[in-house]
Amino acid sequence: MNPSSRPPVAVVWFRNDLRLADNPALAAAVDAGYAVVPVYVHAPEEEGAGAPGAASDAWRTRSLQQLAGSLARRGTPLRIFKGPALATLRAVVASTGASAMFWNRRYEPAVEARDARVKLALREDGLTVRSFNGSLMVEPWSVETGQGTPYRVFTPYWRSARPRWREREPWHVPDRLLACDEGPSGIPVAALGLQPSPRWDRTFWDAWNPGEAGAHEALEIFLEGTLDGYADGRDRPAQTSTSRLSPHLHFGEIAPWRIHAAVHAARSTARERHVDTFAKELGWREFAHHLLHHFPETVSANFNKRFDGFPWQTPSSEQWRRVEEGRTGIPLVDAGLRELWHTGWMHNRVRMVVGSCLTKHLRWHWQHGARWFWDTLVDADLANNTLGWQWVAGTGADAAPYFRIFNPATQAARFDPDGIYIARWVPELAGIPAKARFAPWQHPDLLDERSRTYPAPLVSLAEGREAALAALAASARRNRPSRS
Repeated sequence: MNPSSRPPVAVVWFRNDLRLADNPALAAAVDAGYAVVPVYVHAPEEEGAGAPGAASDAWRTRSLQQLAGSLARRGTPLRIFKGPALATLRAVVASTGASAMFWNRRYEPAVEARDARVKLALREDGLTVRSFNGSLMVEPWSVETGQGTPYRVFTPYWRSARPRWREREPWHVPDRLLACDEGPSGIPVAALGLQPSPRWDRTFWDAWNPGEAGAHEALEIFLEGTLDGYADGRDRPAQTSTSRLSPHLHFGEIAPWRIHAAVHAARSTARERHVDTFAKELGWREFAHHLLHHFPETVSANFNKRFDGFPWQTPSSEQWRRVEEGRTGIPLVDAGLRELWHTGWMHNRVRMVVGSCLTKHLRWHWQHGARWFWDTLVDADLANNTLGWQWVAGTGADAAPYFRIFNPATQAARFDPDGIYIARWVPELAGIPAKARFAPWQHPDLLDERSRTYPAPLVSLAEGREAALAALAASARRNRPSRS
């Protein structure tokens, strides 16, 4: 082929958008007639607080393998490199003769700042550089109050953001992509060293199928049955009543607008409440990114500054070991912690109960739990993790104050009334009546030999609640403006 007749070359930089369909950056390159050089650059040291945890790395390994296979079947390889990002991208551009660079935006503070530097530098090099919204229904800066300020409470945010959601035409990747043969081939996925050692993640993959195909399969399962009853069933941890799409969304294996369109198309009179409830859950994800963009300091600092002087307690190494092992002595909490360790995921209702127990009954700073979730959740997402832990701790963007304290025993009785979830994950308690599984220390006469091996609670629920409220009252008095 005459070099002058070759198509122009564009690098498509894959990040947390590990899919081909509905990928705005890839679509822009393909639709403009570029030969595509798909690149993934692993540079966690550039992500600050968003550097992936161990469970995320385990998922990413499989998702990258799936993406590489999908691209190879279309005639072009995924070129994988270790960072730094700018130097790596410049080297790829120089070796391939690329004239353009496309990527989908990320919204974590350190990554946003890094991407701005990369974009400026590449444009100064003479490249065409464009970035796109590949992961949100509306971008964080596009929704604001009438005073031009960011929203701080979900309900008014939702009222403003929901009408702005617009469906997009689906984009289907061609069977073949124009390829570029020049340049380095990169390294195998395995060379990134993201697999944990020892392989404590082995039990994850009975429940999950990372990658774009797995994401669409999860959506189909949700539409075909789980959506029915979602509004109520999503709070029942013993039931399969949630979408289980969160890790697929985090890694960009499916576009949120594809999910929203599919769920909306399944709307019927019988499903109307369930569809609306699910849309609101997508809205919470959007709100989390809105807050992270406008208040990036909240990754490590309280959103509500009145809690900066709150008398948090510090867990001892023995106490924290019991959390890691799911042996706090509080059955619903332990069930959630064991589900997390064995599957890389925890039911959302149980996440709230666990978070409340750690930050209220035990009065541990929310960052302790946030760090554990960050390392062990396959759907660990900086925006959602930050919002969730600050919300449950009462320090975040929430209309309800700190005195909302979930009682793990009453929550179990309400949402796991037959004790099925507890029995599944805390089998020591499976042989006793359901009512005794919620708070076995209240039913010593119903315990059997195995359940007596279950530890006593780290804290009395009643005493922990009273201590939390007393600490809140003392903190409020200290923060009260003096009259002078």
